[in-house]
Amino acid sequence: MTEDGVRAATAASDPISERIEDLQFVLGEGPCMDAFASRRPVLVPDLDELGCGAGSRWPFYAPAARRDGLRAVFAFPLQVGAARLGVMDVFRERAGPLSGEELADALDFAEVTVAALLDQQEDTGRGGVPAVDDGDDIGLRSELFQAQGMVMVQLEVSLVEAMARIRAYAYAEDRHLADVARDIVARRLSFDRDIT
Repeated sequence: MTEDGVRAATAASDPISERIEDLQFVLGEGPCMDAFASRRPVLVPDLDELGCGAGSRWPFYAPAARRDGLRAVFAFPLQVGAARLGVMDVFRERAGPLSGEELADALDFAEVTVAALLDQQEDTGRGGVPAVDDGDDIGLRSELFQAQGMVMVQLEVSLVEAMARIRAYAYAEDRHLADVARDIVARRLSFDRDIT
């Protein structure tokens, strides 16, 4: 995640977690967004307690996540001082707070992840981008960034606005962000003033 609105999931443990992560980027709300903005962990032991509708904390994300079987979520910012690198989310299918041991483990995992991200930046010397595209995660981010640039040119808008348009389209069509980006890059989907 970056200050200028670039958002992408780097890794997910399973397809449901990937879908739940994707929902946050598509909807622009959720624990990941809050943890990144506040620079503090977001611990929600029971999504049912958030309620539904316009007055709830995440009026679109919470009901969608519950439909996918999520009952609790815990988001931990990945940061070093003022530098924010992203967020690590932990999802659970049952409600309830993290135990002291689970919370300590999650904080340790977040710390290890930050160290790994910093090592990757140090190893590559290029802001964390490996010299060789050796995985789907890098390919996905590249495709998303390319799609964002294409929509920016098509609509003559900023990069932030282009990403907002892509997210809105993914939400309206109930599609994964990666699939929409792939279609844009392959020129199967073109954003013009009539579509957005």
